[in-house]
Amino acid sequence: MASDRDKNSDESKRGFASMDKDKQREIASKGGHASHGGHESQDKDRGSDRGSDDRGGGTSKRGFASMDEDKQREIASKGGHAAHEKGTAHEFTSEEAREAGRKGGHAAHEKGTAHEFTSEEAREAGRKGGHAAHEKGTAHEFTSEEAREAGRKGGESSHGGHGRGGSHDESSSSSTRGGTSEQHAKAGSQSHKNR
Repeated sequence: MASDRDKNSDESKRGFASMDKDKQREIASKGGHASHGGHESQDKDRGSDRGSDDRGGGTSKRGFASMDEDKQREIASKGGHAAHEKGTAHEFTSEEAREAGRKGGHAAHEKGTAHEFTSEEAREAGRKGGHAAHEKGTAHEFTSEEAREAGRKGGESSHGGHGRGGSHDESSSSSTRGGTSEQHAKAGSQSHKNR
């Protein structure tokens, strides 16, 4: 004998679960796009006698989704500024930002969604990035001390971790194609004089 639960199982299904398997497959194959268009036709297909405002397949809209499209556009056009004006935006500490950036890059690479730059694209992006920051006035202007430090670190990196005072013998026959840390520091401080 069937229990009350078995008798009512079809009645208790709502939304996506109440659709036949072919309809579920069709919607699932569209990914998230199915929920962003053609809502009225879905209501008609199901014989819904609900109003045309019920576009969520049996779910109730809340928050941003419940607002009319003009209000959504207005808020979206402000980007994150609306949340900052209301004081509801999360202010990241520099540590949180570093961690999020680190995870973000790793997550995109693990999921396969990160854009792999060709060396030409990377050069072009780097060139534009530096120019854009300088034109906007947002580029960090290094002090001569910062330039020396960056040059020293750059020299260490290009020489396998051997900087000034390390076990690397600069007078040996090994390559110094990247230049010495002193040369890096001098180049860094000179580049800021030319602006």
